[in-house]
Amino acid sequence: MACMSVLTRDEAQLRAQFLDVHRYTVDLDLTTGEETFDSRTVIRFTARSDGDTFVELKPVELRSVTLDGRPLDPESATDGRLPLKNLTAGEHELHVDAVMRYSRTGEGMHRFTDPSDGETYVYTQMFMDDVQRVFAAFDQPDLKAVFDVRVKAPESWTVLSNGITEHRGDGLWQAATTPLISTYLVAVAAGPWHSVRTEHRGLPFAIHCRRSLAPHLDTDADEILDITRACFDRYHEKFEEPYPFDSYDQAFVPEFNAGAMENPGLVTFRDEFVYRSAVTDTERQTRAMVIAHEMAHMWFGDLVTLKWWDDIWLNESFAEYMGYQTTAEATRFTDPWTEFAVTRKAWGYDADQRPTTHPVAPDAVDDTASALLNFDGISYAKGASALRQLATWLGEKDFLAGINTHFTRHKFANATLADFIDSLASATDRDVHAWADNWLRTTGVDTLTPAVTAAEGTCTLTADRTGSRPHRLTAGLYDHAVTDEGRLELRRRLDLDVPQTDPHPIGKRPALLLLNDGDLTYAKIRFDTGSFEAIRSSLSGLPEPLTRAVVWNALRDAVRDGELPPTAYLEIARTHLPHETDLAVTQGVLAFASTHIADRYLHTADRPAALATLTSLCRDLLRRTEDGDHPGLRLIAVRHLIGVAAHPDTIAAWLADGTVPGGPELDPELRWRILARLAVLGATDEAAIAAELERDPSASGQEGAARCRAALPDPDAKRTAWEAMFTGDDLSNYLFTATAQGFWQPEQAELVQEYVPRFYQDAVTVAARRGPAIAVAAGNWAFPAHAVDTETLRLGEECLRDADPTPALRRTLADRLDDLTRALRVRGEAPQA
Repeated sequence: MACMSVLTRDEAQLRAQFLDVHRYTVDLDLTTGEETFDSRTVIRFTARSDGDTFVELKPVELRSVTLDGRPLDPESATDGRLPLKNLTAGEHELHVDAVMRYSRTGEGMHRFTDPSDGETYVYTQMFMDDVQRVFAAFDQPDLKAVFDVRVKAPESWTVLSNGITEHRGDGLWQAATTPLISTYLVAVAAGPWHSVRTEHRGLPFAIHCRRSLAPHLDTDADEILDITRACFDRYHEKFEEPYPFDSYDQAFVPEFNAGAMENPGLVTFRDEFVYRSAVTDTERQTRAMVIAHEMAHMWFGDLVTLKWWDDIWLNESFAEYMGYQTTAEATRFTDPWTEFAVTRKAWGYDADQRPTTHPVAPDAVDDTASALLNFDGISYAKGASALRQLATWLGEKDFLAGINTHFTRHKFANATLADFIDSLASATDRDVHAWADNWLRTTGVDTLTPAVTAAEGTCTLTADRTGSRPHRLTAGLYDHAVTDEGRLELRRRLDLDVPQTDPHPIGKRPALLLLNDGDLTYAKIRFDTGSFEAIRSSLSGLPEPLTRAVVWNALRDAVRDGELPPTAYLEIARTHLPHETDLAVTQGVLAFASTHIADRYLHTADRPAALATLTSLCRDLLRRTEDGDHPGLRLIAVRHLIGVAAHPDTIAAWLADGTVPGGPELDPELRWRILARLAVLGATDEAAIAAELERDPSASGQEGAARCRAALPDPDAKRTAWEAMFTGDDLSNYLFTATAQGFWQPEQAELVQEYVPRFYQDAVTVAARRGPAIAVAAGNWAFPAHAVDTETLRLGEECLRDADPTPALRRTLADRLDDLTRALRVRGEAPQA
């Protein structure tokens, strides 16, 4: 792949001052073959003065270019840019005729052929700077225009786009002209879709998936559409501006890199959200939240769009906050903030303690390559946490008033952080600018610790803070129940502002004093000695799931910071998790205990004992759920018992029988999960994998087979998997990830030792050759995370210093190496600084 120029902030500002872009007419022909498609674009724009500029395009072949009827030399296009020289002030019309390449990595126009039935689907993902892979564009968010999109497709296909599409005959589809939108939000999805259509508030609504998933979508169609309608109605209660587009399509598309993408009128989701195997209610809740998240973007991101990528947090933090809040308000899932506390906030806390941390709102993002790196736990989870804290501090009424002012002032235009803060400030007497400086312009996680002072039979509370941010939070005071020492009862909750001016009298000393009960702020929480003993004995006796989630997060942080031994966390989990009722808490604790503690934080010699503890814990959960009343808990226990199995006998018997005794019956997801673990343990072979693939030849089956084959403890299997990832370019983004997930296994450390040094060299090469999506997959999944030793760290630091990895790989590697350093520190083996 030739090196392509990235757009800098300075270039974008100059071009925005120079140009006013009016209209794009885009014609795509998807009938020209399996490798490429034709792209013809007409751009009408005004130059505000005489001068030069450029348009972006990444073609296979640039057939012709004309500017105001005058041919330009196609050979002048280099590094993804076509120069437009000697423009005069006034109106211009640019025509570009190009051949473009389909993507296999989820970038640009992704093409996928379903192995279940041979049907082909294409869809666009044009975020950041990938519109250039589809059509010529002045590709920056503040050059909004209207778009006319026409698509020629095979006769049996349906074409979806941002507006209502009409079939004009002969495979030609015309989309309604869009309002003013940014280039990165233009969307096309084409193929023989299975569609479920309805209408709501006079607008056409629909959901779409590939045909092989039709039965599964139909099963959940009512749930998905009910959630969509409920969120749509709730946003119209919150927002004064009505929904700004002419229809609402949601397409579940294959091999999608993100969770979803907020294209106006055509939201695309990864089609794992069309569940073909059993899932927990928490997973259904996550799907509901993502629906709500993407719908929030219709206003914040699509109607009002960032001016430049330094404000990407405004898009994502707002949608993240609104997604969780609106799910709680409008759907049957009334407690999504517990899952946010356990899963999403942990993502934010981890990212914010790495050397690669950045402010929620960075001062400047120099170019698009740098901007892409900020789609992380800070822009999503920390930013959403900050907005939740802001709504708590301002009050929901003033918060929404400021939001509505923002929409009114900037609809169909672009806005900055300063604009957003000004809009909020217009609705309150509070100093929102100072709040923004403290919360959005700083990095790192504050730590809050209770300090209890006793005098004359009563106690007073102060909260000590390590950090600089003001916090409005709640402290929970819990006592042991009189009739049951293992149960903790809430005495009362105390509203606190940190820093405090005066200590708070709390009466008799409680058994547990929990700061941030309710999880309204973003900070690490510590316990005094008495509170920790209450947790050790009675954690499962806390009455509310969100309270327990805050406690489990605090324990997780203490392990990561080297303040709580990993074995102590396992002991607390072994004692209390068998009594847990919340699915998100159970899943979160088991995931941390297995992936981080057993696989990384404990010495190799201690891992078998940890796996035995987790196996015993999962068996307790299975026994507790034998009555059939807790299918979600049982499914979580089965999944994790498979993952920590140290011996193949039990899970091999399940696979042979097609069921777990007492349920559940094994669906495709569980069958592949068992087979992958058997592969790791050397208890299956290629013949069994091939037979399972014949039983389930779907795309998910192909990924399952790739994962299993890479996990086989065989030198030839490892060599084949490695070459597929790093030598060839045939693996799609999903098959690359599946292969990487199977390759490294703690049980096989000696077998794969030779590949640890090879990883760094080969990852640098494949990232440069295949682009950012594969770079991130390589850094996240193909990294030897099991190899917790100083030599792995030394090799990684050498790679960052000397090998010149691409920005996406550099960032991902830096994060993985920080995780490795933390694991070494927890083990007491960290190198000297």
